[in-house]
Amino acid sequence: MKEFISLFFKGMAMGAANVIPGVSGGTIALITGIFERLINAIKSFNLNAIKLLFSGKIKAFIEHTDLYFLIAIFGGVAASIISVARLFDFLFEHYPVYIWSFFFGLIIASVIFVGKTVEKWKISVIISFIIGVIAAVSITLLTPASENDSFVYLMLCGVVAVCSMILPGLSGSFVLILMGNYQLVMIDAINDMRVDILLPVVLGSIGGLLGFSYILSWVFKKFRDQTISTLTGFILGSLGIIWPWKEEIIKNFSGKDKVVGYDYQLPAMNLEFFIALALIIGGFVVIWLMEVQASKSGKSEKK
Repeated sequence: MKEFISLFFKGMAMGAANVIPGVSGGTIALITGIFERLINAIKSFNLNAIKLLFSGKIKAFIEHTDLYFLIAIFGGVAASIISVARLFDFLFEHYPVYIWSFFFGLIIASVIFVGKTVEKWKISVIISFIIGVIAAVSITLLTPASENDSFVYLMLCGVVAVCSMILPGLSGSFVLILMGNYQLVMIDAINDMRVDILLPVVLGSIGGLLGFSYILSWVFKKFRDQTISTLTGFILGSLGIIWPWKEEIIKNFSGKDKVVGYDYQLPAMNLEFFIALALIIGGFVVIWLMEVQASKSGKSEKK
């Protein structure tokens, strides 16, 4: 039961991260030491799992799919997304600098703690890191698309977003921003429980999650250091979108306002800056504590 509760809270941390544009739930999974187990559990839903289920071998099915682990993680993710969406809607409207500062601290710590899991920094690993940085920076400079509520497009949003949500360093929420549907899916649909919007997104998410888990698991096993260094680069490259002191550049297209970029600024040395600095440190400490807890869990499992 203690492990279930611990996993549930890790799932909540992942869910909260997935709501934040620029922050990845996969990053939290990697830092807390559950990333590989999560990918392997997801990809275990194969023909063998179906045979076990329909032949009535429920216990074997549960063990094969690591079902209790997945229930704890995704239960935490769902609970967090539903509750945090409302909180973030309020915070982004009234205290944008403060909440972005906290996230900024989270990302800085993520770069350090994910990067240090690389076993050997050879040339191919360094090149992978640079590619990750360049790719993430390029993504942040893309112009967001317009909002689209068609069934097929919402399914595509689910596929792309869920793949990026479990990929450390690439934010599913930010991908939704680029696709033009962040406000519609992550804020409006969740807060208003709009089934017509959420259903196609969920269907796309399930399909994308099962398919992408096989690819990611294979790459992670064959090219572990290169994969982690690329993801570390992704995380570092995403810092631009998290910078607290920025103003949205908004243009109107066919009667709709759309964020097309950001005007970055340096902070003024006032009370707001020092509160923001404290929140950056707080965000860093949160990830550090997660790393400490994950290290303790890892040592206890080896005994």
